[in-house]
Amino acid sequence: MVLRGLFGKKKPSDDNLVETQDADRAPRSPSPLKKSLKKSQSTSRESRPGSARSSSSRSPTKSSPRFPYDRNSHPLNLPPEQRQRLSAAMSDPPTPMDVDYDGPSPAAVPVPSSPPQSSQPSQPLQPSQLPQLVPVALNSTSGANGDGSPIPPPHRTQTSPPPPLVDAEAFKAAGNKYFKAKDYDKAIVEYTKAIEADPTSSTYYSNRAAALISACKFQEALEDARAANRLEPGNAKILHRLARIYTSLGRPDDALDTCAEIKPPATVKDKAPAAAMRQHILQAGDALREGTTGSMAIHALDQAELGLGPGVDRPRHWKLMRGEAFLKMGGDSLADAQSVAMSLLRQNSKDPEALVLRGRALYAQGDNDKAVQHFRQALNCDPDFKDAARYLRMVQKLERLKEEGNKAYKAERPHEAAQIYTKALEVDSANRKINALLLHNRALCHMKMKKWPAAISDCDLALGIDPHYMKARKTRARALGQDGKWEESVREYKSILETNPTESGIQSALHGAELELKKSQRKDYYKILGIEKDANELEIKKAYRKLAITHHPDKNPDDEEAADRFKDIQEAYETLSDPQKRQRYDNGDDLTGQGNPFSGMGGMHGGMGGVRIDPEMLFNMMGGGAGGPPFGFSAGGTNGNPFVNLGGQHRRGHQEFPPGFPF
Repeated sequence: MVLRGLFGKKKPSDDNLVETQDADRAPRSPSPLKKSLKKSQSTSRESRPGSARSSSSRSPTKSSPRFPYDRNSHPLNLPPEQRQRLSAAMSDPPTPMDVDYDGPSPAAVPVPSSPPQSSQPSQPLQPSQLPQLVPVALNSTSGANGDGSPIPPPHRTQTSPPPPLVDAEAFKAAGNKYFKAKDYDKAIVEYTKAIEADPTSSTYYSNRAAALISACKFQEALEDARAANRLEPGNAKILHRLARIYTSLGRPDDALDTCAEIKPPATVKDKAPAAAMRQHILQAGDALREGTTGSMAIHALDQAELGLGPGVDRPRHWKLMRGEAFLKMGGDSLADAQSVAMSLLRQNSKDPEALVLRGRALYAQGDNDKAVQHFRQALNCDPDFKDAARYLRMVQKLERLKEEGNKAYKAERPHEAAQIYTKALEVDSANRKINALLLHNRALCHMKMKKWPAAISDCDLALGIDPHYMKARKTRARALGQDGKWEESVREYKSILETNPTESGIQSALHGAELELKKSQRKDYYKILGIEKDANELEIKKAYRKLAITHHPDKNPDDEEAADRFKDIQEAYETLSDPQKRQRYDNGDDLTGQGNPFSGMGGMHGGMGGVRIDPEMLFNMMGGGAGGPPFGFSAGGTNGNPFVNLGGQHRRGHQEFPPGFPF
C-alpha cells in the first residue's frame, strides 16, 4: 500500500535485494518513473506554505480541461482539492471518448510499492500535514479490493491427471485364469473389477455368478445371474445357470419355470435335478395329508435335500413340513419337532407358523398351558391365522372336558366320568398322548364299575398309541387278574418288571398275582356260588340256598354229577360263611399240594373217600339234636360223596331251616 510505503519501514523484498545487488555491481541510470516522481516531489515542496519558492515560479505543466494538473506528478503529491477531483474522475466508468485519448489513463498511472527515493533530503510530513487519501484508480476495474489492497492473482488448483483407461477385458481374462485354476475368490475379485469398468456387460455378471456357484455362495450368485438375465434376456447359457442356482437353493418350481424359457427347449437331463426335487416335495406333502405316520414324509424330504447346494440351509417351507412329520410320528419325535420350531424362532421370534408348530408339540406332550400361550402369541402376531385360532379352541375344550371327567371320577361317579372321557376322545383324534391318557382314565372308570373286559380293551387301545405307557400296562395286568386271567396277569407283571426293574410296586404286585394264580387253580368258591369276592354274609346265604335247591341230588335223581355239584356248593358255603375260614381262603393260607381247603382242619377220615369234615359240620350232617333222620353214607365211599340219601333237617350252628327240605 501507499501509506505503508510512506510511513513504515518495509523490509526489502527479494526482488529489491536482487536489484540492490545489481546496482552495487554497476551504476544504472534512473528510470523514467523515478524521474517523474522526483519532479512531482519537487513541485509539491514548492507549493507548500512557507516554501522558499513561490507558486508562480513553478514550471508550466502539461494539462487539459479534464485533467487540470501535471500528469507526471504522483497523485499523493497533489493538493487535497485536486486529489479529490482526481479520485472522483477516476471512479467514473470510462466513456467512449477515452478511446481516442492518447495520453496515459489514470488507471495506468503506476503506483510504486515503496516510496520513491528523492535525491534531496526532505522533511518528514507531520500527521496534520498528511492529505486525505482517496483511492485512485484502485477500484474494481483496476483489480483492487474494497479496502484498497491489490487483488491477489487467481489461485490455480493443481488438477489430478485424468485416470488411466481401464481395460475390462483384461480383468475378465485374469478372472478366467483364476477360475480355471480353481481360485474362485480371486476370480470373483477380477470379475468384480470388470463389472465396475463396464457394468453393462452381461458376460461379466454371468462369469462372476459361475465363480460364486463354485465358491458355494448361491444367494449372491442368484443376484448376478438375475442381473445378467436382465441385461441379456433369453441367453440360454445364463438361463441354464439361473436354473441351476434355483435348484441348489431348493426352489425347483422356479428352476423349471426358468428352463421353460430356454430356446431351444432344455433337455430332460437338464431339468432332471429340479424335477426330482419337486417330486420328492410333492410326495412329502401327500404323506402328511393322507398318511398315518410321518416317516414317509421324512424320507421324501431327505431325498429332496440331496439336491441342495453345499452349505445351503433348508427352505423354511421344508422345515415346517419336517416339523409336521415329527408331530405325526409322536413319542420321542416330539422333541425333534420342538427343535425345528426353535430353529425357526431363532431366525424370527414372531413367526406365527413356528409358534403354532411349537405349541402343537407342547400340546402333544401334554403341556396344555404352554401350548395355549404359544397359540395366543401366534394370534397376536397374526390375528387372521386360522390354524392358531383352531388349535387354541380345541385345546381349551379338551382341557375343560378332562377336568370335568376327573371331578366326576373323584366324586365316585364312574359312569358319568366315563361318558365325559368318551366325549373328550372325540375332540382331537390326532393327539396320541392325550388320547392315551383319556383311554386309561376311562379304563379306571370301568375298573370301578367291575367291567373288566372293557377296562382291558381301553388299556389295549392306550398301549397301541403309546406302548411305553406304564400306568396303562399296570392297569391292564390288574384287570386281567380281576377277570380271572391270572396267568396273563402274571406274564404282564413279569414283562413290566423286566423292562422297568425300578418301577414302584411291581414286585409286590407280581407276588400277589402269582398267589392268585395258585388260588385260581383250586376250587373257586366265589365262582361256585356265583358271587363277587366282596359279597357279604347275606349274599352268600342267598346264593347258597338257591344253588342247593337247584342241584340237590333228590331233585336230580337221574343226574350222576348232581351230587358232585352239590358237594362243591356245600364246601363253598362252609368256607365262605365262616369269617376265619374265608380269610384263610382269601389269603391262600389253606393251599396245599392237592389244593384241598380242608387240610389241617382235623376231623374224621373214615368211610368218606378221604374227605376231611369239620366236626361241627359232621354233627350237623348226622342230624344231631335235630330229631330227624341222619345223612346216610355208603360203606365204601367209592365216589367220596357223603350226600347219598340226604334227608331230614339240617342245622349248622344256630341256623335253622324249615322242616322237611333242609333249606
